[in-house]
Amino acid sequence: MNQAPTTRSSTHMVASADSLATQAGLAILAQGGNAVDAAIATNAAIAVTGPHLCGMGGDLFALVHYHGHVHCLNASGRAGSGASAAALRKSGHNVMPFRHDIRTVTIPGCVDGWAALHSRFGSMPLASLLAPAIALARDGFPASPLLVGSAANVDEQGRATLHELVGQAGRSGSRVRRPGVARALRAIADGGREAHYGGEFGEGLIKLARQQGSDGWFTIADMKRQQAEWVEPLRVSAWGVDLWTVPPNSQGYLTLAAAALAEQLDLPNDPNDERWAHMLIEASKVAGCDRPDVLHEGADGPALLASIAARAHLLDTNKAGRWPMATRAGDTTYLCTTDSSGMGVSLIQSNASGFGSWLVEPNTQINLHNRGLGFNLVPGHPAELAPNRRPPHTLSPALATRGDALAAVFGTMGGDAQPQILLQLATRLFHHGQSPANAMNGARFALAGPETGFDTWTAPSAPLVEIEGHAPASWAPGLAARGHTTVARGAYSSDFGHAQVIMRDTNGFWAGASDPRAVVGTVAGG
Repeated sequence: MNQAPTTRSSTHMVASADSLATQAGLAILAQGGNAVDAAIATNAAIAVTGPHLCGMGGDLFALVHYHGHVHCLNASGRAGSGASAAALRKSGHNVMPFRHDIRTVTIPGCVDGWAALHSRFGSMPLASLLAPAIALARDGFPASPLLVGSAANVDEQGRATLHELVGQAGRSGSRVRRPGVARALRAIADGGREAHYGGEFGEGLIKLARQQGSDGWFTIADMKRQQAEWVEPLRVSAWGVDLWTVPPNSQGYLTLAAAALAEQLDLPNDPNDERWAHMLIEASKVAGCDRPDVLHEGADGPALLASIAARAHLLDTNKAGRWPMATRAGDTTYLCTTDSSGMGVSLIQSNASGFGSWLVEPNTQINLHNRGLGFNLVPGHPAELAPNRRPPHTLSPALATRGDALAAVFGTMGGDAQPQILLQLATRLFHHGQSPANAMNGARFALAGPETGFDTWTAPSAPLVEIEGHAPASWAPGLAARGHTTVARGAYSSDFGHAQVIMRDTNGFWAGASDPRAVVGTVAGG
């Protein structure tokens, strides 16, 4: 595996988990578009080429730095009007179904997210921004190794449903065409969000629910309702920067809270020291131990940060504490863009797990996420499934500022482990002053639950600390001696996220790195 280099540019930059998507965003910047224009184009392109990660059937969050201010977009979808926890309990479920069930699908917010970003910050016609993605979907693109691997892991029922994708992505480099997706993108380019939610896609979603015996789960009124809204971002100060993220229903508060805890610690100067990993593991555990009880759409983000700060004394710098631990997995994509004006975008978009629910909207063959798995089925729980509610979300983009200036945009995929990966990146970038490449290439830990990548804080079995194969030799025995149960994984494994970062360096250039764990990810500037 080749390590990531640091790429520099004096004008603009794009980093994503797919080289075709990066080139789409870069082309928009070259045509005079801004960072938001580039982010939409990049996301639309990877929505075509990376259906195992993201797509128009998933959700979106974004942070935008513009003229000294951070703007925050929550484009996560809501449950349909017919959603009923009682109905699921009656059919024998005590947790949300994971796959093959329309009741785990919330109304996808991705396209509403594009529309909201474009309406507020876009400088080019939406049709121009979607043109590269339309061409990829219509003419075909080469299947990436990760797409091929993901397609091979789909079960028999999923293969039948996802036949368009699975049938074409048999080997790396195979041409994959997605005519229904091209049609949907063209409809958006011509008619905006209404042409999508009120057209083929929305009609198909309602039809699919009916076919699965859940008639009324989604309605025409649901499709008319905007899924995206601008909200107040969360912020903490650590290591000389202000760190920003999305408030609940996102778990992003865990990144900020753990960073604030870690800043108080006497971290080793060398991240190769096993004590460095131990302290960040413990900060993550203290921050996240009560997430299942407190994270829901109506949760008070600043209050959550304050409650975690108040239990800083529980962090044991010498041995593993007796707290629930986290896990990685899940399939998501993260991208970031910057331009010559100083605007920056930190955008994350996801299907949740792999191809999501392993269901497709029947008219366009857009695969649908399973973000409803974040809901709870316990009666009276604040995150209980109910009509028009948003589920707790793992997606958590990050952004850093120094004063009014953008310092960095960064993020990763990784399911429940996103805050842990971001904590490690932020510590390396801002506490240790590492370059984007050194921070990106550094070995990572991931705290692992037993099954799905989304069972972090509820797993009954003993958790593991998974360690990348290129980690310092001292990590595994050192962490074990402190009471952690460790297991070795492969070097530069995609199990440890697909991160991207762009930051301002000391010479005023944009400096970026794309995660080698993404295999086909790239960063490029102009």
